[in-house]
This record gives sequence, C-alpha cells and structure tokens, in this order.
Amino acid sequence: MRKNAVIVIDYGSQYTKLILRRIRENHIYSEIVPVNTLYEKIVEINPSAIILSGGPRSVYDKDALTIDKRIFEAGIPVLGICYGMQLMAHLLGGRVEPSDTREYGRADAEFKTDSPLFKGVKSPSVVWMSHGDKVMEVPEGFEIIASTEDTKIAAMGNDKKKLYAVQFHPEVSHTESGKIILKNFLFEIAKIKPDWQMGSFIDEKVREIKEIVGNKKVILGLSGGVDSSVAAALIHKAIGDNLYCIFVDHGLLRKNEGEIVYKTFKERFGFNLKMVDASKMFLERLKGVIDPEEKRKIIGKTFVEVFEKEASLFKDAEFLAQGTLYPDVIESSAHGGTSVTIKTHHNVGGLPEKMNLKLLEPLRDLFKDEVREIGRILGLPEEIVSRHPFPGPGLAVRIIGEITEDKIRILQEADHIFIEELRKVGLYNDISQAFAVLTPVKTVGVMGDYRTYEYVLALRAVKTEDFMTADWYEMPYNLLKKVSSRIINKVKGINRVVYDVTSKPPATVEWE
Repeated sequence: MRKNAVIVIDYGSQYTKLILRRIRENHIYSEIVPVNTLYEKIVEINPSAIILSGGPRSVYDKDALTIDKRIFEAGIPVLGICYGMQLMAHLLGGRVEPSDTREYGRADAEFKTDSPLFKGVKSPSVVWMSHGDKVMEVPEGFEIIASTEDTKIAAMGNDKKKLYAVQFHPEVSHTESGKIILKNFLFEIAKIKPDWQMGSFIDEKVREIKEIVGNKKVILGLSGGVDSSVAAALIHKAIGDNLYCIFVDHGLLRKNEGEIVYKTFKERFGFNLKMVDASKMFLERLKGVIDPEEKRKIIGKTFVEVFEKEASLFKDAEFLAQGTLYPDVIESSAHGGTSVTIKTHHNVGGLPEKMNLKLLEPLRDLFKDEVREIGRILGLPEEIVSRHPFPGPGLAVRIIGEITEDKIRILQEADHIFIEELRKVGLYNDISQAFAVLTPVKTVGVMGDYRTYEYVLALRAVKTEDFMTADWYEMPYNLLKKVSSRIINKVKGINRVVYDVTSKPPATVEWE
C-alpha cells in the first residue's frame, strides 16, 4: 500500500466503487479492503484514513458484517457511510433500530457547519438517503452534526478521535455538498497529502513491468479500445519490441477500426502488430443466430479460439497482457470483498489454462478516467483515448436479430455518420456513450416517387459518471435532424431514424 492512502472496507454497497472514484479525483490513492481483513493487517497497512462503506444488511442480524472495534482506537481517522455509520454506532455503544419509514432518495439535511466534516457546506442542502435502519442514540463522546426531517441523527462526529459517520451517501452526485464533505474528511481531518499523480504512476509501473518481465516476450490482444491501447502503450514503453500485439478483426467492428489501429500502432509507434482477419469465420458461426446471449457466447468462444491459435505461434512468449481495470476486478469480486458478483468480466480470470502464460495487467488499479489520462501522457491520439466504450461482441449486440453482411454494412455506415456529426459540433466528449442500433423492424417510406420498405435505425446517447445509472442525452433537435437526414440519404437500407429517450434504469445502456 502506498503512503497517503485510504482504504475502503466494503460492506456490499452498490456505491463502493464510486467512493474510490471520489477519493482518487482528489489525487489520493485508495483501495478496497475485504471486510474480513484482520485488525493487525489494517494496522500494518497503516492507511492515512479508513472509510466504511454502505451495505444491504442490518448490524443486529446474525450474519451481520462487522469490524474489530479496536480500529476506532488506532488513531486512524474513520468515516462511516450508511451501514458504516450504523456499525460504528453499534460497536461503540450507541443504539441502532429498524426505522418506521424507509428513507430512500433525496432529503433536506440541516448541518452543524462548525463541525470540521461540514466546513463550507450549505445548510440546509440535499443529501441522498438509502436506509431502513437508524442510529437512535449516539455513542459516548459523539455529537449529532446533521439531521433530516425523518432522521434526527443523519450524521455524528467525535472530533477528539477523528471518528465521523453519515447516514446519507456523500459519494453520489445527488448529495449537493458530497464532494466538499469528502474533501473535508480527507484534507481537513485526515490531513492527507494529494500525491496520487498519473505521471508518477507511469514511472512506477514501467519499473515494475521491467522487473517482472525482464527480457521475456509479452502477447497482448489489441482491440483499438481505450483499455487495451493504453495497456499496450504502457508495456511498450517498458519493454519495447518484446511486446507482440494481435488484432483480431471479427468483422463486427466500427467503420475503419482496423485501419485506425494499424496506422496508429504499426505505422506511427512501430509496434510489433499482427492483423488477423477472421470475419468470415465469425459471420459463418453467427448465421441464423438471434438470441443475444448465444451471440455473445459464439463470439467469445471463437475469439479465444482464433487468439489462441495466433498466440501459439509465439513460442517464446511467457506473458499475456490484458487491459483489466479496477472496476472489472471489483465487479468480478476478484478483490475478495463482499459485493455480489455482478458479472464475470472477459478480462478477469479469462486466461485460457492451456496457453500456460502468466497474466500481466498493468492497469488493474485504475479507473477509466485515469487510464485516459495515462494514454494522453503516453502520446496516444485523442481519437483513441477519448473514444466511447464499445462492447466486446461489437456490432453483434447492436444488430437486433440475425447478423448478415448487409446489416453490418448498414450499421457501420450509420454509426459512423452519427459519431462524425457529434465530433463536428464538439459534443462527442460531452456524451458518455453514443451509438446506433439497427432494429429488425421495417417500415414504409417514400423516397422520390418510390415506396420503400426498409429498416428503422435507433440512435442512443447517454450521460453518466459510472454507468451504474445513466440519463439519456438531450440532443439538440437541429443536430438530430441533420444526423437523420444524412443517414437516410447516404445509407441504403434505412428509411426511418428514431432517438432513444430511456434512462438507466429502467433500461440498460446497450439494447442487448
């Protein structure tokens, strides 16, 4: 663990990942620590501060997750959030009970602004609540420092021991002064020095890669996305020509994807790069397949098959590099915490056993915004560094129904126009993810004097901080009009364009 670091003990909250993001935004390193970490280990880590996350359980349940209460006497500043607050109160002699009314969503809170935790916070202001239990009595030595209409003890603090707790979630954007509250805890209370910088991370990681790899060879599957591109650039900086990149074209990429990858990494940076066109194999195996999960399985299995075959040609390679990020690790529960496994990520634990290669994941401590910053420092073009997320199965999950060459062509052209227009007006980087979806629906249209019966294309654009929730992007009407006109006039096979105005939840960002 680095100096000036914060550990977050995970009690299963859906917002745990967001807590880390907020800490790192302040240039402070932070990691999740499993809830079963021994007190002695935590003291050995010697964090500058500890945050106890929220969680779905009750502190008085038989299977309640807890912590050694000696941690509150260790002289380390602690901030409890939601369940973390209830746990702190429970262990230190306070009283926690089920609430008569579950408080969920926005609430107006009154703050005691002379508390160091709420310095500069507007009172009253909106906070985001999500709890069914309440602290009914604070432990000895604590005072009430915030309240809402339904929750008398919305926050408590012990200035002498630097122990604080809030019933609401300061890490979510809905809490108006959330960022100020976290900054107060980190800087005013814990006195942490903000020394988590991407430039120093690059130097540190390059040294580490050199030590681990030495003169051995590394294979990396380069997709052209942000994660694999930055991983490749970082590893190449460390070991140069001992990195071998393989680009597998499954025929379901965006327009000109392969060309962009080749020009960037082969021609501009001089990488060892092998381009593999396996599009016919993928298309043949997807013939007649409609179910989205079956599409994903076929594409995943075929990709591994093709990649393994190409990688096996490098007999002297000992490492397989992947662009795994910290959220991938968290979502796959690879950190050993208590969060429910959300998904088995394609980068986490995905090393084929028979390849017998050691795994190299230089970005696994980072979030996406940090990875983009590293890419810029390493000199990658903005077109790659700022590009929106793209699903592993590619356009297969943006073509609803059976996949054909003609449908791929239609969607590539339409999606290219949409993204091109967003870039022209400077909105691309303001949007978190934008793309086109080819629906299986055909409608009647009129072009010139002719009746047409062609596909409906859906446009999707969302804005989000973490992709756990997302709002549909309020696209200017004149831009939608221009995009629609260009697509219908230029892309044969589409005669109607619609815009998706559904947020997540209830929808997902992708359609499949």
